[in-house]
Amino acid sequence: MKLLCSPASPFSSKVRMAARYLELDVTEIRVDTNAGPAILVDNNPLGKIPTLLTDDGLSVFDSVAIMHYFDRLKKGKLYPSNNGKRTQAEILESLCDGICDSLLAIVYERRFRDEEKVHQPWIDRQWKKVVSGLHHISAHPPKIGKKPNGGHFALAATIGYLGLRFKGQWEAEHPELIDWASKFEKKFPAYGEIKPQG
Repeated sequence: MKLLCSPASPFSSKVRMAARYLELDVTEIRVDTNAGPAILVDNNPLGKIPTLLTDDGLSVFDSVAIMHYFDRLKKGKLYPSNNGKRTQAEILESLCDGICDSLLAIVYERRFRDEEKVHQPWIDRQWKKVVSGLHHISAHPPKIGKKPNGGHFALAATIGYLGLRFKGQWEAEHPELIDWASKFEKKFPAYGEIKPQG
């Protein structure tokens, strides 16, 4: 299998961590979405990453679909078998993905607009969502237990992306998340290598 991804992308990071954890044979191909390379746009009409190219010719996108594809491939090793616990993992993953959506919206607003056209109220609105999501997770930090699941990988990727692009803007209010990431890395030592990095 081939995974079209970027080292800075939190969504790519989530999927890359899951693939490593499940010991899947995945070749990572780094792509620049802004350049719109053929290998990406020919396999994902949205031109977004991550995109998984399976050995039988299937293109799987986005990160949630890839995570569930991995889970089926490994017969349920990525999400809890208990329905209630699985729902909790999926909700955590969805919340973390939503936080990352808002973080990326802020990054793109600053990166692709001329400075005088940057719309601060839009940035403030996105940051408010981020803060709300982080407060919710800090108040209910997920237990890692014996093995990590899809929700844990999503949270780890989110914390990694915050550290990459928003250093100094969130840590003081969320020591619980820093502590959680430290515990996660003990369970998944490859975290330092696979978390988002520029």
